[in-house]
Amino acid sequence: MSEVLSPVAAAQPPKVGFVSLGCPKALTDSELILTQLSAEGYQTSKTFQGADLVIVNTCGFIDDAVKESLDTIGEALAENGKVIVTGCLGAKTGEGGGNMVKEMHPSVLAVTGPHATQEVMDAVHAHLPKPHDPFIDLVPGAFGEAGLKLTPRHYAYLKISEGCNHRCTFCIIPSMRGDLVSRPVGDVLKEAKALFEGGVKELLVISQDTSAYGVDVKYRTGFWDGKPVKTRLLDLVQALGELAEAHGAWVRLHYVYPYPHVDDILPLMAAGKVLPYLDVPFQHSHPDVLRRMKRPASGERNLERIQRWREICPELVIRSTFIAGFPGETEEEFEHLLGFLREAQIDRAGCFAYSPVQGAAANELPGMLPEALREERRARFMAVAEEVSTARLQRRIGATMQVLVDSAPALGRKGGVGRSYADAPEIDGLVQLLPPEKISKTLKVGEFTRARIVGTQGHDLVAVPV
Repeated sequence: MSEVLSPVAAAQPPKVGFVSLGCPKALTDSELILTQLSAEGYQTSKTFQGADLVIVNTCGFIDDAVKESLDTIGEALAENGKVIVTGCLGAKTGEGGGNMVKEMHPSVLAVTGPHATQEVMDAVHAHLPKPHDPFIDLVPGAFGEAGLKLTPRHYAYLKISEGCNHRCTFCIIPSMRGDLVSRPVGDVLKEAKALFEGGVKELLVISQDTSAYGVDVKYRTGFWDGKPVKTRLLDLVQALGELAEAHGAWVRLHYVYPYPHVDDILPLMAAGKVLPYLDVPFQHSHPDVLRRMKRPASGERNLERIQRWREICPELVIRSTFIAGFPGETEEEFEHLLGFLREAQIDRAGCFAYSPVQGAAANELPGMLPEALREERRARFMAVAEEVSTARLQRRIGATMQVLVDSAPALGRKGGVGRSYADAPEIDGLVQLLPPEKISKTLKVGEFTRARIVGTQGHDLVAVPV
């Protein structure tokens, strides 16, 4: 007798392949789209071939990222054929004056810019009808109101705003993501609460300019938990700190410009409310280069500001990014940058050799340096950065630190990998955990352990769980 399939079993949910490229801000856009797809009953496919269509969330910031995005779109088209493109590259104009993605890959089904969840869903509905009603279906595997996350379950990114009001000459992000739009403070805190309640132990606060949170709405008062809260960085960080404390979790701040009002957050760090860690995109130190870059926050006072921050909170760790070989940069200006790196004692520093980005105002500046010189300066910068970072890591030897465990095969009996408060995921160093001294001691991913630092290994610490 032939088997009769029920209508429910016979109807396979439509599958969507998804690729997320670019920065954490793009990742949070991907999470919103995936949450909506899941709410409407779509399933995700791990392969292009196994999907009914593919969504590619692109990056368009620098040439290498543009190439990676275009290559990925081409690969998805070759292996699947039905591709929807979203993200920053979707907002770029091509050499022919039309949409760059459409010029390069005319067979894509639809193209949108960044933070365009509804437009992406409209395109999905047009080519792959939705199986469920989003008003009555639940989202499996999600963090309640925070939706689905693409990160491991023990840490998550929390985007507090979109866009940027600055017009830095090397950057085209405002032309792709628009001016600053701050999320309502109540919505941000609601998402943070859902994440903590779902087991997140580390919340990474991101935006294009975290320090500017609330500027666009004149710091208007919102409401959270029945109480008024201003749409302002200090108030937000205080509230996040209280939420994190109740759940034994960390809050880490990224993309913090060195404005004077950031000083007010340091006492919260010194008191242990949020991690004593600041990701500050300085980009350079010399006032003339910063002026050519049209960077906000005065370069002349950054050393003083860092010294004041460390006086308030001696445990503070600073990570930053810099550009070497910016148009017109003299050897003297570059040496000034190396001196700043040493004097400011930047714990974690990354550096890009200047790369012309299509549409950036810096391309028109006089004094474009040869590529070989730009790369040579980047290498010199990284040598100094490593020297400073290694010396600062050496000071940790002998200390006992709290470590968040990211990997622990066999319950960590042979050791594992984690991060201290000084290490953001994927961009900073790690803590290499040796086998615990006590046989009864086990390690579990997503939980904290105390560990004694016994050595260093490049940018990493080596520690024994205690």
